[in-house]
Amino acid sequence: GVVGVHIAPDAKLGAIVEVNCETDFVAKNEDFLAFARNLAELAARHAPADVAALSGLKLGAATVEETRTALVGRIGENMSLRRFQRVEAKGRLVSYVHGGAKIGVLVDVAGGDEALAKDVAMHIAASKPVALSRDEVPPELIQKEREIAQQKAAESGKPANIVEKMVDGSVQKFLKEVTLLGQPFVKDDKLTVEQLLKSKGAQVQ
Repeated sequence: GVVGVHIAPDAKLGAIVEVNCETDFVAKNEDFLAFARNLAELAARHAPADVAALSGLKLGAATVEETRTALVGRIGENMSLRRFQRVEAKGRLVSYVHGGAKIGVLVDVAGGDEALAKDVAMHIAASKPVALSRDEVPPELIQKEREIAQQKAAESGKPANIVEKMVDGSVQKFLKEVTLLGQPFVKDDKLTVEQLLKSKGAQVQ
């Protein structure tokens, strides 16, 4: 499928949607791509509660669901609206779409310039962080990583106090790898994204 992105002219409001289809051939179809973009604009403008509410909104003369059904009939392949996210920015929204609209990023950046904001969006697409900072990493993910580290450390045969340090070290490394602020910046791995943002007087919200 594809990702559709819409950002309002003032860059304060936007939405990103995922629309699935069965083949790559359809994912390149201009009508299908336009449908995804239109859905993102509708989601941003109307703030639907869920996918069902978005499907019931009007897209021109017909509803989104009627438009989807007509598109399925015309293209001859099933397609479905999977999920969407609407964002109201504290700073300004910037988007980055990669790989023929397969990966899409919508990021809220305060401070810095347009080039920095685009770089951060591109970094997110490449490095796929699960959270902005350590505090936002889901506890179950940390627990799972801790259990894996404990198992590995226990096999080393080292004393308990060393094992505990090894486990903590593994968890800290994991948190750097999966958080945007902790990751090395893709264009300069000597800098973390957090250091890059600080050097430009910027923040990701």
